[in-house]
Amino acid sequence: MLPAALRPDGALELVIFDCDGVLIDSEGPSCRMIARDLRQYGREISDEDAIHRFAGHALTALKHEIEQAEGIAQPEDWPARMQRNLVTLMRNEAETIDGAAAMLRGVAALGLPYRIGSNSSVAEMEAKFGRTGLDGLIAPEVIHSARDMGQPKPDPAVYLAGAEAQGVPPGNCIVLEDTDTGARAAQAAGMGCVLLRPADLPAPTWPGLLRITHLDEFVPLLRRILTSQGRGGSGRG
Repeated sequence: MLPAALRPDGALELVIFDCDGVLIDSEGPSCRMIARDLRQYGREISDEDAIHRFAGHALTALKHEIEQAEGIAQPEDWPARMQRNLVTLMRNEAETIDGAAAMLRGVAALGLPYRIGSNSSVAEMEAKFGRTGLDGLIAPEVIHSARDMGQPKPDPAVYLAGAEAQGVPPGNCIVLEDTDTGARAAQAAGMGCVLLRPADLPAPTWPGLLRITHLDEFVPLLRRILTSQGRGGSGRG
């Protein structure tokens, strides 16, 4: 059965956004930073390959994946060191995904509350939002970090935490994601999910997974869902 957030006889009550690749264009800079680090170990990995292999992966999981794939032992503090470097990087290089600010304003205009659920740390997200000005649209108390929880996606814990903090059942939430890993987390949480992905790229399919190619499609999609539920484009704040 479809999540209640998507059904005409249900109710969409909360939107949860992933951060990287949805609100903030940080995957490229962060993956290139990891590639530079690996090249210091003598590994031949291009920036392009790093983006393909590492985008959307939590640092703790990446440490294990890199060690298995490259046959090297990373220092135990590698994830923490990369995390500190990422915070510094994002303070200087983070940029918004095209249309992110307008989309957040549009969701708020529908009367829908929103929260953030990301594999990034809270410190990293605060750096990104501060650099890009999204901190004016995203209050600190609606930010949830799977990394800080120690339960990175595809574990659904970060999304479930967001729903619980809002007092909304998971089935009444929609998640906006850009990675298969994050979409699986939303599915495991029992939430509806919208995948942001260019039309020429492959994507998984399952009941409750919708797809858009640009952020400017998201608010109209939510409006159609709310209208189908008889709420005339206004959610319950």
